[in-house]
Amino acid sequence: MQEHSHAIRQAVSEAHRTEWAYVLASTTRVTRDFDLAEECVQDAYIRALDTWEQEGIPDRPGAWLTTVAKRRALDLLRREQHLRSKLPLLVEPDPPEHNETSHSVFDDRLRLVFTCCHPALERDAQIALTLRLVCGVSTSDIAQAFLVGKTTMAARITRAKKKISAARITYRVPPAEDLPARLDTVLDVILLLFTNGHTAPSGNDLVRVDFVERALDLARMLRLLMPTEPEVMGLLALLLVTDARRPTRVGDRGEPVPIAEQDRSAWNRPAIEEGHQLVVRALRLSPPGRFTLQAAISSLHAQAPSVEETDWPQVLTLYDELCKVWPSPVVALNRAVALARVEGPEEAMKRIGELEDEGELSSYRYLPLVKADLLCRLGRHGQAMTAYRHALDLSDNEAERHFLEERLAAERDH
Repeated sequence: MQEHSHAIRQAVSEAHRTEWAYVLASTTRVTRDFDLAEECVQDAYIRALDTWEQEGIPDRPGAWLTTVAKRRALDLLRREQHLRSKLPLLVEPDPPEHNETSHSVFDDRLRLVFTCCHPALERDAQIALTLRLVCGVSTSDIAQAFLVGKTTMAARITRAKKKISAARITYRVPPAEDLPARLDTVLDVILLLFTNGHTAPSGNDLVRVDFVERALDLARMLRLLMPTEPEVMGLLALLLVTDARRPTRVGDRGEPVPIAEQDRSAWNRPAIEEGHQLVVRALRLSPPGRFTLQAAISSLHAQAPSVEETDWPQVLTLYDELCKVWPSPVVALNRAVALARVEGPEEAMKRIGELEDEGELSSYRYLPLVKADLLCRLGRHGQAMTAYRHALDLSDNEAERHFLEERLAAERDH
């Protein structure tokens, strides 16, 4: 009996990871109100714990949850008897199937992404709201991505939902002329979703496969919607090439495996080639934007026979270009890694010191991790230990913490 209950809890947890976006998007179509949709979806998951215990796990958990959430929503709306007056007209009717073209993507999740990424909202609020509602990323993990506190991020998300209702923002993929105003934010959302899956900020596992695959799915759908947009190609290429290393990134005990120690023969070569071709196509269409430049950098890493044989001068040149189009402290940190390979760790340490003085990455766990690696290469093991401890203090991911503890122990032996 105890084993059965545990299996049910696991099934509900798995359905939450994999089906949340679908269930919420479908329920939003009925409620036309984000808060109400969220409440109904949460109720459906709670009900699943009891119902699946008695009746067994359904063949299609997502469909079961969607049906229950929609029924709950309709019951609440009927009870209040204010359906038309209460709704902020968030949805529009589905277009008939015969009106769909190869240039149209009528997917509930993509509709919800574009709804949340409305220019009436502040950019950070657009991204945070989409990650929370559409993608199911926790508020604390989103807060980490923006380097702010959890309470601050929760308040931003609440304000954004209220503004969507007050402004009567329509729940749809916008017409072609409105896409450019939202595209950059949509691309950011998909990349952040992927990043949260590629290296999870919290939890026990290094990789959240559901986030990674959801991001890839959204990127492919977006390419169907905008097949000639270079930055859409760049984003999809970046995700493909980066995810190609997934089979080798985690060791037998769940620990992260540094890229220098990964078996490159096990990387997904078709994905790397597809990503490379997308980068080439994007570069031919227009001067490269930030997603295409990141994809080009990742492609160079993926095609190199080893870390040592990577074309580091070219990587550094691409980072210089990326800094021009996207002057981000995280990009500057990544550039420092390439700089260490081209000009040596001492030069890179100078840039790390500047980033520390600027303070924007004070809560970013990869700053002390990069610093520790450079200090090890310089033979300054005592300082490296201090940097590893700092990175350990900033990490909430258990697999990553174990990796850092082992690195710290190794430095003690020097």
